[in-house]
Amino acid sequence: MGFCTEAEYTEFMHTCPEFERMLVRSGIMLVKYWFSASDDEQGRRFQDRMKNPTKRWKLSPMDLESRKHWAEYSRAKDEMFAVNDLKQSPWYVVNAENKKCARLSLIPYRDLTPRPLPLPSLNKAKYTRPPIYEQTFIPETYKYRPLHASSSGQLNLGNVPCDIGLNSREFNSGHRAFPVLQ
Repeated sequence: MGFCTEAEYTEFMHTCPEFERMLVRSGIMLVKYWFSASDDEQGRRFQDRMKNPTKRWKLSPMDLESRKHWAEYSRAKDEMFAVNDLKQSPWYVVNAENKKCARLSLIPYRDLTPRPLPLPSLNKAKYTRPPIYEQTFIPETYKYRPLHASSSGQLNLGNVPCDIGLNSREFNSGHRAFPVLQ
């Protein structure tokens, strides 16, 4: 498609493998993935993008033009693999018929579930909590009210699962006064 001359292509195919070897020798971990989707799947994706206005931006004029050169691009990929699929930095081919599964396949999975831990018992003999009336509490503007099912079995949500707005009388009973706006 005119991206480079034949001489530039030949030079790239000659130098790229050596450049990758240099990167690996210098300690860089080079990982190369090739997401492989069939021509039919690629065609379905392009059709979906053409029909769906919210996905149309993903489809560039270059994508449409490249469909005309599918055979040449496929051969170029095969030639690149033949030269550039090195032992030090191999190409990893990912089955991309399903994009989401392909992406998830690249995430290394390790079970990180923490091991069960025993809950130690409290030694309440070492501590006595001070009386509540000696502490200054923030007013409970919201009180938890659990959701419950009605006799018909339907969930009764009420307005919200919290009661809103206490007056100062309700709040101050038994506690030090804290001003509550009405």
